[in-house]
Amino acid sequence: MSRKQGTGGKKRPSGRGQRHNNANTTGRGGNNSGDKSLARGNSPMKKKATTNTSGDSDSIRLNKYIANSGICSRREADEHIAIGLVTVNGKVVTEMGYKVKLEDDVRYDGRRINPEKNAYVLLNKPKGFATTTSEGKGRTVMDLVANATNAKIKPIGRLGRNSTGLLLFTNDDSVVKKFTNSKNGVPRLFQVELDKNLKYEDLKSIQDGFKIDGKLIAVEEISYIKGESKNLIGLKIKNTGNTIIRTIFDHFNYDMIKIDCVAIGHLTKKDIPRGHWKHLTEQEVNTLRML
Repeated sequence: MSRKQGTGGKKRPSGRGQRHNNANTTGRGGNNSGDKSLARGNSPMKKKATTNTSGDSDSIRLNKYIANSGICSRREADEHIAIGLVTVNGKVVTEMGYKVKLEDDVRYDGRRINPEKNAYVLLNKPKGFATTTSEGKGRTVMDLVANATNAKIKPIGRLGRNSTGLLLFTNDDSVVKKFTNSKNGVPRLFQVELDKNLKYEDLKSIQDGFKIDGKLIAVEEISYIKGESKNLIGLKIKNTGNTIIRTIFDHFNYDMIKIDCVAIGHLTKKDIPRGHWKHLTEQEVNTLRML
């Protein structure tokens, strides 16, 4: 008997025909969830992977995160995950399909990895910009480097809003640690203009090191600038902030008129006009790592 002739007698319609007819009644006229489900026809149902953050558009699969860091392929990343070489926020993860966010602490064999390509941006900061990544602080240095890279770079150290000069941005944790290491650090050279000439005995005291509230204050170098008046000083420090400079000269009763960072390690302001930036070359990055 054909489907067009109906069922006849007590015979039940075949399931295949019922699915066919129900599928044709879906669309604008269909209004129950059962019809919508049947409208899929014979399309296979996809099994959803079990993850910790399903539906979160800001998260990516852990194997992709690892592969993006350049360590290995996604297939190899799955193998590393399976044998317990990967931790997320301090916990070993062996689950396939696990998802993470960019800000998570992901480590491979104990070393933190970054899913973004490392970026190194050197800015010649002008006055009037705060060194912060926070919003609501007016004009910030992040506005000046907004178009430099898609990587989530941050400034290393600080320059005051009215301070000028070199400021390095990166997403490379190993370089950040090199700068913030209390024993080694990276030297930065400043030109400081004072409200009056710096006495030689004060210069000598700063060079030799002195204590404030029992804490030793030491600099790498301090000197007068050849050919300039003695209120213009060259000062080299490894501290990442510039508040230490103010602390030094306040202690000896000098007011600072200007602070300009003219060098970071081997990096200088050459060919970087005020308010502009450049990407470091591979050679500059390698030299920075060796400091």
